[in-house]
Amino acid sequence: MTLLACRDWTPTQAEFDAYAALSGDDNPIHTDPAFAAGTRFGRTVSHGMLIQAQLWAMLRGLGRAPAQVALMFPAPAFAGEALRLTVVLAEDGGLILRAERRADGVAVLEGRA
Repeated sequence: MTLLACRDWTPTQAEFDAYAALSGDDNPIHTDPAFAAGTRFGRTVSHGMLIQAQLWAMLRGLGRAPAQVALMFPAPAFAGEALRLTVVLAEDGGLILRAERRADGVAVLEGRA
C-alpha cells in the first residue's frame, strides 16, 4: 500500500452550517448545539458527506475521480475536533479512504474507491 495524500482538517460549526444550507440536510444534530447537547453525542456531529467532500477534493487534487465509492461512518466527528484524512493506493489498485480523529485514532470514515 502507498500513501497518496494526507492532510489534517478541523471541521467547524460554521462549515456544518454552510453544508446544511447547501445540501438541505439541516438536521439539528448537525446545526443546533443546544439540541445536540441533549443527545448521546453531547455536541453537534459532522455530516458524513461533508467529510467525504474533503476526501473527494483530495482525490481531485491527485487527478482521480472514481466512478464509485463505498463508505462507512463507524464513529462521529465533531466541530473543533481535529481529523486526519488519508488516501492510500491499495495493492489491488483501488483507493482506500480514511478519516480518523487525531486525538484517539478512531475512524470516522472508512471507504474504498
